Amino acid sequence: MPATTPATLTARALLLDMDGTLVNSDAVVERCWRRWADRQGLDAGEVLKVVHGRQGFATMAVLLPDRPMAENHADNRVMLAEETADLDGVVPVPGAPAFMAAIADLPHALVTSADEALAQARMGAAALRMPEVRVTAESVGASKPDPEGFLKGAAALGFAPADCVVFEDSEAGIQAGRAAGMRVVGVGPRAAAFAPDVHIADLTRLRVEPAADGSITLTALA
Repeated sequence: MPATTPATLTARALLLDMDGTLVNSDAVVERCWRRWADRQGLDAGEVLKVVHGRQGFATMAVLLPDRPMAENHADNRVMLAEETADLDGVVPVPGAPAFMAAIADLPHALVTSADEALAQARMGAAALRMPEVRVTAESVGASKPDPEGFLKGAAALGFAPADCVVFEDSEAGIQAGRAAGMRVVGVGPRAAAFAPDVHIADLTRLRVEPAADGSITLTALA
């Protein structure tokens, strides 16, 4: 799918979502959430429309608005354990290994709704380098689409939000990046529907060019 206009962004720091952006974990996400939907008597197809990008308890709150949050947090702990143990089909998004190599010496952070254990498991399963700076579920009080995670990532790297570009695949993540005052590169088919600043089919369709002044030019390839 062609990139939206503009096809080039300039940043000083990059904030990276994990699932759907660096790692394709759709198979395990679908398996775990289908089981949860069955236990709750919900239509799995409808559940899968809203799971991406959010922490599990936040997804559950959307789907079961009258349910006590304590039950959502309890179910979320079970869900995280199931997801961490199930790595079958977890693979890198096309271009992710080369992309991570290209930005190894540039300011970047992982900002994910996964907890630390799940992030380590999935990045390891996909054979991707784990960023030194990361904001995981334990680091925030609010799930995407709240901007807290991206703002914490920018602060940890020492950059203003306007100097950061977010890489995201989901509606909740793109909303969080925008709410943080950042520009967004949308990665993959889900992202195309939510009008990111630039859209790419996968990470093979992106050129990363660092400059001597510390800026980073990101160009979407046709």
